[in-house]
Amino acid sequence: MNNDAKHIILGAGGAIGRVLADELIANRKKIKLVSRSGRSLPEAESAAADLTDFGAIKGVIEESSIVYLLAGLPYDRNIWKVQWPLIMRNVANACAVHRAKLIFFDNVYMYGRVKGAMTEETPINPCSAKGEIRAQIAEYLLSQMKEGNITAMIARSADFYGPFAEGSSVPFLLVFKRLARGTKAQCLVNAKTRHSYTYTGDCGKALYLLATANEAYNQVWHLPTAAPPLTGEEFIKIAAASLGAKPGYIVLKKWMARFGGIFNKLVAESYEMLYQNEFDYIFDSSKFERKFNFKPTSYEKGIIETIRHFKERKLL
Repeated sequence: MNNDAKHIILGAGGAIGRVLADELIANRKKIKLVSRSGRSLPEAESAAADLTDFGAIKGVIEESSIVYLLAGLPYDRNIWKVQWPLIMRNVANACAVHRAKLIFFDNVYMYGRVKGAMTEETPINPCSAKGEIRAQIAEYLLSQMKEGNITAMIARSADFYGPFAEGSSVPFLLVFKRLARGTKAQCLVNAKTRHSYTYTGDCGKALYLLATANEAYNQVWHLPTAAPPLTGEEFIKIAAASLGAKPGYIVLKKWMARFGGIFNKLVAESYEMLYQNEFDYIFDSSKFERKFNFKPTSYEKGIIETIRHFKERKLL
């Protein structure tokens, strides 16, 4: 591994981009932050780029660099259908031109509903429109890796919570924020099913470890996630205790989301993914934990640290 390689974060303005940048800075790496907004840090270069523009991406990626694709798109299947395949092709091709290594931060939509634990060997079997799109771009990148066109890896996370995830985390919106203001938490579909959540701080540490391990490339990895997963009710109880609040909650049934989708585009787009809350959602990261001797942050510790972080930023 080239210890002098520059680490280039595409999508640096999101939660995972923030924690990854902090991890890279702590390890004294050269960094370039790339985002639509041109987010900057004193310790890093920064650039603004449109990931749908191949010329722009080619211009910000450098020779023999390490590139992280962490971008998020508006939660709209029509936007995803057009932009995600284009972004993946642009980034993969630009990395190939510059002989850069690529780490794609992925979710688990392409697995569909899984009975039992999701592992890196779980078949791709989407049961949603968004899952089909994620399957398409993952399979494209895997094919490029198999054909030797690019050195890359896919790093998958469960739904996440933790520092900087206020804009993309269901626990922040439905649990932490509501409990902190004295209202009941909300739980999607079923409070008794188990649901894995990956702590954002662990994502940052794990992505750095993967990026700097030559043998980790050309594989799929599940990022470290605490086990066993909690039920929604258990998660709410820990959060309430940490906030000094009552652990009351309301279960949002599927019919409520269906009805709410008539008036709210985001709710309508979320409806097809509710199977992840209706049934157990169990994410297995034992491959990563064994390889790197890494113990994921427990839910008890992660929830306390998340609340502390949001209070420091006056978001709770």
